[in-house]
Amino acid sequence: MAGSRSYALAVEHDTSLEEVVDDLIQEIASAQSPNGYLNTYFTFEREAERWTDLTNKHEMYCAGHFIQAAVAHYRATGKRAALEVAIRLADHLCATFGPRARLGTDGHQEIELALVELYRATGDRRYLDQAVFFLDMRGRTPPVVGGLPYHQDHLPVRHQREVVGHAVRATYLAIGMADAFAETGDSGLWEAVQAQWQSAFERKAYVTGGLGAHWQGEAFGADYELPNERAYAETCAAIGGFMWNWRMLLITGEPRFADWMETALYNGILCGLSLDGRTYFYQNPLADNEAHRRQTWYGTACCPPNIARLLLALPGYLYSMSPDALWVHHYAPGELRFSGEHSSGVLNVKTDYPWDGRISLTLASYLGAGGEPTLYVRIPGWCTDPRVSVNGAALVGAEPGTYVAIRREWKVGDVVEIDLPMAVRHVRSHPRVAPNHGRVALARGPLVYCVEGVDHPGVDLRDVCVPTATDFQAERQPDLLGGVHIVRGLAYARTPVEWEGQLYAGGRPNRYGDEVLLERALALAAVPYYAWANREAGQMQVWIREEQTG
Repeated sequence: MAGSRSYALAVEHDTSLEEVVDDLIQEIASAQSPNGYLNTYFTFEREAERWTDLTNKHEMYCAGHFIQAAVAHYRATGKRAALEVAIRLADHLCATFGPRARLGTDGHQEIELALVELYRATGDRRYLDQAVFFLDMRGRTPPVVGGLPYHQDHLPVRHQREVVGHAVRATYLAIGMADAFAETGDSGLWEAVQAQWQSAFERKAYVTGGLGAHWQGEAFGADYELPNERAYAETCAAIGGFMWNWRMLLITGEPRFADWMETALYNGILCGLSLDGRTYFYQNPLADNEAHRRQTWYGTACCPPNIARLLLALPGYLYSMSPDALWVHHYAPGELRFSGEHSSGVLNVKTDYPWDGRISLTLASYLGAGGEPTLYVRIPGWCTDPRVSVNGAALVGAEPGTYVAIRREWKVGDVVEIDLPMAVRHVRSHPRVAPNHGRVALARGPLVYCVEGVDHPGVDLRDVCVPTATDFQAERQPDLLGGVHIVRGLAYARTPVEWEGQLYAGGRPNRYGDEVLLERALALAAVPYYAWANREAGQMQVWIREEQTG
């Protein structure tokens, strides 16, 4: 939680919160061993057990999270107290593990990306080299952390082309590989992490941005293996996917990575937190039969603080700068103060995104040092017929899944307007995703929708069928679920009455249609997926049966 509080300080200075964090840092520092080791579980009677079970005991994982928290605190406040503790801890790791010391790596990846961040904060190359060392320890013979795909220890990282095993571990490994490539230019790491991305997001990701099909091992499944009711889709895995795509975006500038970030944020991540912020999901299925409800806490309590950290860090994911350009990746109301090599200024953003696709960017102040810096604004891949204008003059070339490059001699008061129409979309799966055969998901803007039993009393959602010709409309409901747009349209409830008392029969079509004996029209109401399970318990489905018409 120290990391989350440090991100909070970066968003808005709070003297009382800063004092709490300073006291916490002092307590942590007092628990650090003289040699730099830091983990209170292995203090006193367990001291002899330090570094004896790298596969299972999460020592490096915890160290990595603390190092990241210390770097966040240093960047937010300029204070070095936590950073100095992190440096001593990292120095201990460098002295304990390495080519001239002990071979080993972490059973749960995290230390790699943390050490890269520490290198960026301090400029000390040892930490970057140590991160690469830990990456290169995977897939050795004999193995150092078990040799299993579960830990991504089955192959050397440069040979891993398929994303496998524990989903959170896999995403954190990919983040570490991308970070190491960004600093070293190691093409082997880059080729591998690109192949893993294709494996994850072209064949193994849920429409919500969720990752991980298996409860057993909290793991990825085979290609196109995406069960709905039994989806694991851990909240931390969606966060890992979000952070992985952020690295890929910064390295390449390709908008497809921002699209996946947005999908995960508004669906697979936000779903992990209740609307009142008091309860959480660890798993995020895409169908439920009244059993799955959020909890106040978990014995494995990674998801709640991970959500807090990400939400508090969100301002840093909205924009980025390159030497001659400002990039707008995601849309949220607020004020951006930017300062680059050739320009600085203030950009005011007005929007009701994600409910409304109209965005207005106003240059409130500007200081340029020559040249014509470029403003890149993202057009999401889901949007058709996007429109972009500058001071009322329409621009040509706004296409879905691109960045529109606006280059001009900027002046204070310039206004860029972006219009992203948000028609309700029928989304379909790849034909190899067997559970979704003959089914459709509804989406509007970046939001995936679902249907809940509470809105359809007396209806078994497994019997709901949507005609392909149904024209769904969005309707604003300010008093529902904290204020949402629901999606309404005509559907049917088709109950297979003739099958009552029978599980199997010969000579009958195994589908809803020809032999359905009870059919009734249904006014379907779908709500954003992130908001489900905030009312009374009931069924939920993202993928709805579809009837071909026309």
